[in-house]
Amino acid sequence: MELLAKLSTTPGVPGREDRVRDLILAETDGLFDEVSTDPMGSLIAVRRATAPGATDPTRVMLAAHMDQIGFLVRHVGSDGFLRVHNVGGFDPRNLFARLVNVATEGGDLPGVLNPGGKPVHLANAEERKKVPEITDLLVDLGLPAEQVQAQVKIGDMVTLAQPFSLVGNTAVGQCLDNRVACWLVIESLRQMVAASTLHTCEIHAVFTVQEEVGLRGALTSAHTVRPDIGIGIDTTLCVDTPGSPEDQRCTQQGAGAALTVMDGASIGDPRLLADFERVAQAHDIKTQRSILRAGGTDTAGIQRAGGGTRAFTLSVPTRYIHTVTEMVHLDDLHACRDLLAAFLADVK
Repeated sequence: MELLAKLSTTPGVPGREDRVRDLILAETDGLFDEVSTDPMGSLIAVRRATAPGATDPTRVMLAAHMDQIGFLVRHVGSDGFLRVHNVGGFDPRNLFARLVNVATEGGDLPGVLNPGGKPVHLANAEERKKVPEITDLLVDLGLPAEQVQAQVKIGDMVTLAQPFSLVGNTAVGQCLDNRVACWLVIESLRQMVAASTLHTCEIHAVFTVQEEVGLRGALTSAHTVRPDIGIGIDTTLCVDTPGSPEDQRCTQQGAGAALTVMDGASIGDPRLLADFERVAQAHDIKTQRSILRAGGTDTAGIQRAGGGTRAFTLSVPTRYIHTVTEMVHLDDLHACRDLLAAFLADVK
């Protein structure tokens, strides 16, 4: 879990993924045969076929987005308070009374994110009921206004601050959407190397940018890779907590790797669905089928690039998505890792 802890606590909002990319480069040194960064910032890492005599290998693109939802500074006030603009979708109910990190050119500054307005002791009943909008939020750095103005610029990255924790049989932290996918790609390939597993396909592990604002990095990098098969790797909703209707359940925590039949942006290739289920059965790996009514993943970007690509989504069931306490069951995480490694070894 050390790698997942590092990934979940390294800030990288859309368009500012460089720290995450640097961490992945350091962690995967020697794992790939070729590594490059495209103009948008996606990291494209190639592992060539290892099976003897493999010719004209199938090109498999694995897409795991590096970016997390967060903010950019949009205003530095004369009073020293910062206003922010969100990059990615938040539920404002989960935002206020949070510690944040403001990434400036001169270094990171800790701050507190809260709505402006009256303290709770002075607010009336109606004011206390109001859920703050993102435009109501401000960042307090606890510094004199002139010092804030000298250090902070419009466009500086702001991320929520939250440690990584193990809670029961789960891992909990911020931006597990989608650092768990980055972890899965790395750990599945490490597992294959450790087991001396041979594969006839050519693996293009792409750590993409700007997924949270429109699946942008996957689309451009898919034009570069030109894959025969594309696998988007992401988190998906559990919808299994009290108060959640069972008929709206997307996945259930602890029930295995999620095979996404369709979501709001793509329909998975049925042949790849069958391949994943066949491989899972052969290796006794738990899976569950999933349909996500709204939202999409990098799969949609891969699927639509060029002349189109056979594509599918492998997902990790996750509770409390788009909060700082996203929760994944370790059994589901390991099931996805084992299934991805077994699938890559099976591709002909």
